[in-house]
Amino acid sequence: MLLKAEKINFKYRGDSYILKDIDLSIESNEIVGILAPSGFGKTTLAKILAGYIKPDKGRVTLEGDRTNKSNYNPVQLIFQHPEKSVNTKWKMKKILNEAYEPEDKMIEAMGIKKEWLNRWPSELSGGELQRFCVLRALSKDTRFLIADEMTTMLDAITQAQIWNVVTDYCKENNVGLIVISHDKNLIKNICHRTIDLTQYSNNISEELKENAV
Repeated sequence: MLLKAEKINFKYRGDSYILKDIDLSIESNEIVGILAPSGFGKTTLAKILAGYIKPDKGRVTLEGDRTNKSNYNPVQLIFQHPEKSVNTKWKMKKILNEAYEPEDKMIEAMGIKKEWLNRWPSELSGGELQRFCVLRALSKDTRFLIADEMTTMLDAITQAQIWNVVTDYCKENNVGLIVISHDKNLIKNICHRTIDLTQYSNNISEELKENAV
């Protein structure tokens, strides 16, 4: 299966283009890293690939068709801050089972304790909450997974555990994985190839380049 972005252009109202003429394609058996300094639109591109926002120009297709036609989005996006991705009025069991019911072995592999299922999001740490956000994206209907700085805020042990589960799952189930991270060692260790958004820097404004850090 192929996830493809063609001539993606995007700018926020009144601003210069943050993405200009972006082309990329990712196979379902790949782990691909996306690198660029802050300000080059990595998160914006992730949201476009997952269908959260529409590009001003260009299109995203999944196996030749436009994405997000079904009730379940086959391109799942995991954000850096899990507390912004859950319904605070739901207990964790309902949040986890919103799209599907994970097998017990996956719950255990992710390091989720059974007593956490009856807690509110506010009763869990960021690392505990992120485990739920990652696991609920690993449905059998997920064809591509986008991890946007998924473990940046977590301790090293939790990072390693989560990445081991995710990469093993993706390889075993032929799920394409897009890794957005500032951690070049992480990208180098787990990705088959890297897409550097700065290669498109000639397409964006000098103002954006100056503001990038």
